[in-house]
Amino acid sequence: MPLSRRDFTARTALAGAGVALTGTVGALATAPGALAADEDLRAGGATNPEGADGHGRPHGPGYGPLLPDPAGLLALPAGFTYRVITHSGVTRLDSGESTPSNHDGTAAFEGHRGVTLLVNNHELKGPRANWAHPVPLTADLVYDSAAAGGCTVVEVRRGGEVAEWVAVAGTSTNCAGGATPWDTWLTCEETEDLAGKNGMTKDHGYVFEVDPHDRRANRDPRPVKAFGRYAHEAVVIDPRQGHAYLTEDASGPNGLLYRWTPPQGFRHGRGKLRTLAPDAGVLAAAKCFDSSGHFVDDLSRATKTGTVYGVDWVTVTDRDARTTSVRKQFAEGAVTRARKLEGMWWADGGAYFVSSYAREESPGAAHDGQVWFYDPKRRTIRLTVLIGVNADPSVEGGYDGPDNITVSPYGGLVIAEDGSGLQHLFGATESGRIYPLARNELNIGTPQAPEYSEFTGVCFSPDGSTLYANIQEPGIMLAVTGPWRRGR
Repeated sequence: MPLSRRDFTARTALAGAGVALTGTVGALATAPGALAADEDLRAGGATNPEGADGHGRPHGPGYGPLLPDPAGLLALPAGFTYRVITHSGVTRLDSGESTPSNHDGTAAFEGHRGVTLLVNNHELKGPRANWAHPVPLTADLVYDSAAAGGCTVVEVRRGGEVAEWVAVAGTSTNCAGGATPWDTWLTCEETEDLAGKNGMTKDHGYVFEVDPHDRRANRDPRPVKAFGRYAHEAVVIDPRQGHAYLTEDASGPNGLLYRWTPPQGFRHGRGKLRTLAPDAGVLAAAKCFDSSGHFVDDLSRATKTGTVYGVDWVTVTDRDARTTSVRKQFAEGAVTRARKLEGMWWADGGAYFVSSYAREESPGAAHDGQVWFYDPKRRTIRLTVLIGVNADPSVEGGYDGPDNITVSPYGGLVIAEDGSGLQHLFGATESGRIYPLARNELNIGTPQAPEYSEFTGVCFSPDGSTLYANIQEPGIMLAVTGPWRRGR
């Protein structure tokens, strides 16, 4: 049922009245210090971004300045330390092969006897011969023997010991994904390759379910075709309604935000998604409009935090998209698009999701990152974080290209940067201020032309004591600990 203008106006008023009172990061939208309210931040920077008074003493948000790492890997604030958990080409799986490369989306689950289980995507596209360390083709766990990607499960035991094993192999371009309310992982293929393209022997562009608790449950991998075939980025599940919300990282035209509605009588649970028929439920794309009822063609039209749009959902007619990509099936004016729709996280009764940037391919204002919150009860999205164009990403002090995202147990967001130049983990507090948490210091370029890989897979351990994150290339999983405190 479409959302009427009257309903939207009423729900917008309610949202504005309650935003500072509820939700982990709700106040980002309206706080006096919200990101888009500061001219420095409109330019992609932050006032004194290291969070110190000039003498290294922390004040305001965050934990103080980032200190260079003598090992040349990870700069952190004073009092914080890191540990390398896996390193492609260095650490080994329990079967003896190298840890696969190109770490991406990750989630942490509580295992037995104090074990933390981390499901780690490996974003490897195309034939296996293209990669030095593809995901090994493990018996009974292979979807397409030609594909290089997949997932591993990393076990971090109470005493610090680490083990790693393959959960699914033979998938392609495993980018982000999402944890389910029933404690499994949904891994997303960010590709549209059909069988016969790029050496593939099966169709790709699907979501697969991975169970970190039961290796046997991962045998005979089957795609969740009901979620559609497109360049999947991330997915979250509404634990109350059972809807899945999914992002698409694509261009020409820009990608879409999707909702999948389960068929009547379907009950979620471990292994249930793989039993769905390819056409089960309803897959739909978001169509947004403002408080005047005007259609919003692209999320780049929003230029202020606190912007609220109503959302209708337009049904996808051909979700397997064998001849025409899903996003290209909609006529102009039918759906709302955005450039690089990336990470998602379910919290506060809704879905946080990212649009990494907007430039000439988008019809609205250029920016270097947005974070939106979808409220399924009000059927609205609200812009909670907006990062202006970063004039010089090679210089410390600004951010660009938010990607993977998590909600912190200490309040606010933690965001992984996938931009140009320097790469960070950075936080956004409940009061709307941003601060650095870590900087990648591993130069994979040259001294004359330094290059730093993106951060991925940011998530906290189940007890909140450890922040896990990856440096995508060459593929390093890190565990960060320190004097965490509630943000302001």
